[in-house]
Amino acid sequence: MRLQQENLLRLVPNKGYFVSHLTIHELNEMYEYRAELEGFSAEMAARRWTNQSLMERLSALAQSQYQTDERASYERFIEADTEFHIGIAQLTRNRLVVRAVADVRCQMERIMLAAIDIGYYGEVPAREHKQILQAIRRRDAPAARKLMYDHIVGSKDKVLGLASGSSSLS
Repeated sequence: MRLQQENLLRLVPNKGYFVSHLTIHELNEMYEYRAELEGFSAEMAARRWTNQSLMERLSALAQSQYQTDERASYERFIEADTEFHIGIAQLTRNRLVVRAVADVRCQMERIMLAAIDIGYYGEVPAREHKQILQAIRRRDAPAARKLMYDHIVGSKDKVLGLASGSSSLS
């Protein structure tokens, strides 16, 4: 039921469940939502963070990289990337923000894994992650919001360019 609610599976009556495909429009919607949500999350984190140990963990996660064309390495990176983005949401100390970011990251992992299957490993966002964390650490809420927003929009542009060359990402 949850996979169906998250549009990961679709039920075809009398036939069974099938993996859903994302359209370019749905991808665009997801990235628009993420940019606003996670921009807000970074802004709030800059205003509210108090957890030094979580900040140190996020600093380590921001260093995460992967070996190009090595699936296992990239899968570990995806996990670290998800933990990084959810960790920033945790700095807000707002459970609704954390839940919303975690939900959208579930969809993003699907996209990132699907991209591997068509030979795309994405960009290594270590520099951008470090800049976002630096803005949060110095409590520069407008900069944290803008850096996160730009980070996600940049990713969107790359993925949508890739997806338009493919039939769809599933």
